[in-house]
Amino acid sequence: MHAWLCENPTGIDAVTWRELPTPAPKAGEVRVAIRAASLNFPDILIVQNKYQMKPPLPFVPGSEFAGIVEAVGVGVTHVQPGDAVAAFGGTGGFATHACPSASAVMPLPAGFDFVDAAAFVLTYGTTHHALMDRGALKAGETVLVLGAAGGVGTAAIQVAKAAGARVIAAASSDEKCALCREIGADATINYATGQLRDELKTLTGGKGPDIVYDPVGGDLAEPAFRSIAWRGRYLVIGFAQGAIPSLPLNLPLLKGASLVGVFWGDFVRREPQANAAMMAELARLYAAGKVKPVIDRQMPMSALKEAYARMGSRQVRGKLVLTNP
Repeated sequence: MHAWLCENPTGIDAVTWRELPTPAPKAGEVRVAIRAASLNFPDILIVQNKYQMKPPLPFVPGSEFAGIVEAVGVGVTHVQPGDAVAAFGGTGGFATHACPSASAVMPLPAGFDFVDAAAFVLTYGTTHHALMDRGALKAGETVLVLGAAGGVGTAAIQVAKAAGARVIAAASSDEKCALCREIGADATINYATGQLRDELKTLTGGKGPDIVYDPVGGDLAEPAFRSIAWRGRYLVIGFAQGAIPSLPLNLPLLKGASLVGVFWGDFVRREPQANAAMMAELARLYAAGKVKPVIDRQMPMSALKEAYARMGSRQVRGKLVLTNP
């Protein structure tokens, strides 16, 4: 097998394409021949030693991938060789083969495209867990999505609309806002040129959004929280802007609002049955055409460094997917 190996997490240039022994799956593992893998923001952080999970060295980055089961370890019963699957392995995806835990593997229904599948598990799992479980979203509520043209942002627009919500999508350019409207957003805000609080007040009649979905952090967090509705829920997804914001704690007090952490990866580990039921529901939504990953572009697995550079420049709309021949 071949893989992009990180031996010293000092940045993208520390990752090299190497030939490695093809692994045999251990008990409870599945070996997958990878057809496609998607690039997520944590995949950049992890090779810079900035992510909360720090895998033992050396490691192969790439948290999310899809392919064909080649072999299964002892105790694995829900998939077998020849099955099409998607997986969230945390690491291992930027390669030709990987051996994720069987609990992280989702069997794919017939007709589920490998490129879509590689861009599905993390973003839609995070989003559904955030909005429906942690945020208790109800039909008719208003959701503000920050960073709405990115991978989790586009997923949030679709999942919220499928749940019957009104969606306000906020992004950093007119082109990104246009994409958000194309996939179902009811209204958009370009926060690079407009005032977030003023536009939210206008769009919600002064009430504010019931849920704020925030994968961005940084200087958008406080104005978004100051705009939230009474009993609103502020979902902390991540910090793509880089800075972890500090919020005055009088804000949730004054609004009767909740600041809610979302850590889907640990939800998978701690509540595997609930996660499996959620992923089955998401597969049904995909089959019904209600959710579908937005693919920025497909690139060969050999172009990983170019993909990293594109994501780092914040040009990506939706997901970047790397494919093996």
